[in-house]
Amino acid sequence: MKTLINNSPVTLKKHLTLGIAFTVITACDSTETTLENEFPATAYIKHNEVYNPESVIPAQCYTKTEGNKNPCYVCHQTYTDGRPNLMNDGVLQGSYDFSDIGLTNSWKNLFKDRRSYIETVSDQEIMDWVNTDNYSPLIKHLESSDQWQGEVPKLTGLAQAASAFDQDGHAKDGSHWVTYNYKPLPSAFWPTNGSTGDAMIRLPKPFRELNNEFSKVIYTLNLSLTEMAIKNLESIEIAPTNEKLLKTDLDGDGKLTEHTTLLVKHNHYLGDAKEIAVADMLYPQGTEFLHTVRYIGIDNQNEIYNAPRMKEVRYMRKIQMRSKQSLAMPYYREAKEKAFGNMPTTISMGDKGITNGFGWLLNAYIEDEHGALRQQNDQELAFCNGCHKTVGTTIDQTFSFARKVEGRAGWTYFNLKAMQDTPTLGEQQGEYLTYFQRVKGGDEFRQNTEMLEKWFLEDGSVNVSAVNAANSLYDLITPSAERARQLNKAYRAIVEEQSYIFGRDTVITPAKNVFKEVDNQVAPLAPENRYKWDIRLDWQQPTSTRSVASHP
Repeated sequence: MKTLINNSPVTLKKHLTLGIAFTVITACDSTETTLENEFPATAYIKHNEVYNPESVIPAQCYTKTEGNKNPCYVCHQTYTDGRPNLMNDGVLQGSYDFSDIGLTNSWKNLFKDRRSYIETVSDQEIMDWVNTDNYSPLIKHLESSDQWQGEVPKLTGLAQAASAFDQDGHAKDGSHWVTYNYKPLPSAFWPTNGSTGDAMIRLPKPFRELNNEFSKVIYTLNLSLTEMAIKNLESIEIAPTNEKLLKTDLDGDGKLTEHTTLLVKHNHYLGDAKEIAVADMLYPQGTEFLHTVRYIGIDNQNEIYNAPRMKEVRYMRKIQMRSKQSLAMPYYREAKEKAFGNMPTTISMGDKGITNGFGWLLNAYIEDEHGALRQQNDQELAFCNGCHKTVGTTIDQTFSFARKVEGRAGWTYFNLKAMQDTPTLGEQQGEYLTYFQRVKGGDEFRQNTEMLEKWFLEDGSVNVSAVNAANSLYDLITPSAERARQLNKAYRAIVEEQSYIFGRDTVITPAKNVFKEVDNQVAPLAPENRYKWDIRLDWQQPTSTRSVASHP
């Protein structure tokens, strides 16, 4: 175990070992000198030099808000409902609470013009690239290695997306991964802004068994209890279940029946996990997540789907169960370190990844310059803690599961065509419509011209009637085939450069609505443009549950 970035004031000096001019950043006095050239990203990695000590500040935090364009509310929230997340960082909607180093935007790839590179890549070349499975070779490599000490995130057939799962979302290979349909978080995870993806959850062995034998019924019920815990629900719809066989009153009506479709809140999990208490808004210890970030697939009808090629494979495992009370300490420690001006600390566990200080182990794989997936290095992994450590909006440091389509209908592979623009909790109109209105764009940087042309009027206001007329989320947030090809090509330039520590966000033209230097004396947003928001959704509002054919 080692500390990647120490949390005490430091002076970072980029040495002239490569004979290349460099940047000197002194954290203690906040002075900076930039010479004519800079190291390539690979040089920082090769010589174990930390490029960006504040990589936990995402690129989106440098958006020029102009006082009234607010993408910040999606991450930064203060809650008073007693949840374990005590970050309470809603104040950041009105303050640039950055360290001196953080005031400088280190995400240089935002300002690259990729158009000349895009012109050098043919449409056929990029489609061949996108349709190549690079996940299966990763699994084969990890399984065959005598040196690898980390997890093997194996799910047979995952490159082929929906076909790897049965009708209830369970992996066909017996790995016990279970996929779920969820509403993507606005807006970095919208396909129109660069990537497709999916997510899977797996609970530990006792949650999957009854009397030491696998039970799909018990496993599904425990998954449902987990969903209820994370969303703080009193009841949820389940597949028809025989209470008499389980000898358990699932629906709370005081009797056992052969057919119930309702599961009410329980104090403990079921089956062989019956001694494990259900904790509000917390996952049980041993919970795992698998999340793929993929290129944008384009079929012969110019329809968008999850491509076989993966940009990243992300993995999380809850290695320590911490109560709401014990979680207060790392939140307090984080606030204290920031108050003293210390840099964020990331603990590396080698092949196993990094820890986030809240009971989770994180690991991830990304493409090498040839497109083969490899484990992310320490600096690349440190970026993960920007979202999965101390962000006010998360529930138990995660995002997607709290946004799962509620109940039985959500245990299926990711499908934008099966969802409409459901409101977030506490609001009435569609969540994405609200996002358009608050951000005044179709992405944080307001440079997705296709979204501006499609959903906004000439005066810059949202075309509400057009948004409300959309048949599904697919219509709202997927790109045209031409934009998808450009985004795929632009990202491959980052792959060839191996410049992930300079930024992974896909841009075609240089970002204009992004600060290179932040003036922390100017509030990012006026008080009237700061908003309350909940990551959870009101699925009781009318939604679409149409059955839609999936791509292979």
